Amino acid sequence: MTAGSRGDVAPFTGLGHALVRAGHEVTLVTHERFAPLVAGSGVGFHALPVDPRAELESEQGRGLHRSSTGPGKLLRVARMARTLVGQMTDDLVSAAREADALLLAASVAPLGHTIAAGLSLPSLGLALQPVAPTREFAPPLLGGGSWGAVGNRLAGHGVEAAVEQIFAPVLPAVRARLGLPAVRRPVAGLRARERRGRPVLHGFSPLVVPRPRDWRAELGVTGYWWPYDRESRLPPALREFLDAGPPPVFVGLGSATVPDPRRLSAEVVRALRRAGLRGVIQRGWAGLAADGDDMLTVDDVPHSLLFPETAAVVHHCGAGTTAAGVRAGVPAVPVPIQFDEGFWADRLVALGVAPASVPLRRLTADTLADALARVTRETEFAWRAQELGVRVREEDGTAPVVEVVGRLAER
Repeated sequence: MTAGSRGDVAPFTGLGHALVRAGHEVTLVTHERFAPLVAGSGVGFHALPVDPRAELESEQGRGLHRSSTGPGKLLRVARMARTLVGQMTDDLVSAAREADALLLAASVAPLGHTIAAGLSLPSLGLALQPVAPTREFAPPLLGGGSWGAVGNRLAGHGVEAAVEQIFAPVLPAVRARLGLPAVRRPVAGLRARERRGRPVLHGFSPLVVPRPRDWRAELGVTGYWWPYDRESRLPPALREFLDAGPPPVFVGLGSATVPDPRRLSAEVVRALRRAGLRGVIQRGWAGLAADGDDMLTVDDVPHSLLFPETAAVVHHCGAGTTAAGVRAGVPAVPVPIQFDEGFWADRLVALGVAPASVPLRRLTADTLADALARVTRETEFAWRAQELGVRVREEDGTAPVVEVVGRLAER
């Protein structure tokens, strides 16, 4: 069970496929627009009614463009999410009634664990970002960085409480519906899960984010869960463009939306041409586009096929796109926009596979061209990226999940 943008869904298609290969029957429960992602994987699908793109393009969603990142924007998104949770509750409960165990992304965990308890089902938390408080870094949802050991941990508890509050309006009715006793505080369920040592497995590489030393024992870091890709070849037009010249730079903002796609597209094209580079521009939810013999605009293309053929990737540093760039062994220019993207951008810079972040609010043709020149001409970035990619590709992030789910099945 998961909710959110494509990056909150795609990794679970590959994880689900691995569980199917291990002999389990798997259903992905998420927004209907992502049903095509499981085609051919052997994973079933149960649709949730909310369309995340439509919500981002609504009047309320467009208002988020005017918010800077950090606690203020997180609270605005939390308020928006509170209004949508109730629309998904019935489908989450009905899907759970057909299950023997629930595997819960962080985006639905508070509600999912409650449903699991009410139906006497085992449950397992699955996270794509470090979600538990730690002294070692500030909460990724607030952009990362560090506020000192005490500040980091306090902020982490604050983010946990804010996430639990998203589900506060629906939990009393769900608990009553499933015969569970009422609780007084929204965070009571979280604290109960911690006391019981409920496991949470994190789908990122310890080479990219080492497991914090102060986490409880049941919080694991497994390695990445790669999306299931049914395509084995790139589209013909893209293949022809790649073969017609030197490796281009990929530019994409994934599921992020921007207030002025035309202006941003023009800045990106000017930056690429000033740096003497060809570009593959992914339209994405931002609506980017470019024209000319040296530019190609594409829609959804498997990153696993495209990224290894690029000179560098310019992206918003969503967890999934960050992972894909690391896996491909190519250097990056991070363009973080909001929430955990600043955290992942900082990790790429710290690992030496990116020269510096160019946050979207500071992106101009000049700032991006300078970063592109560095990342494509200073060979140490490509060398470090290749080395990291080799090591990450050797990991099997799905194996620990398959093992834990096997134990749940035996129970």
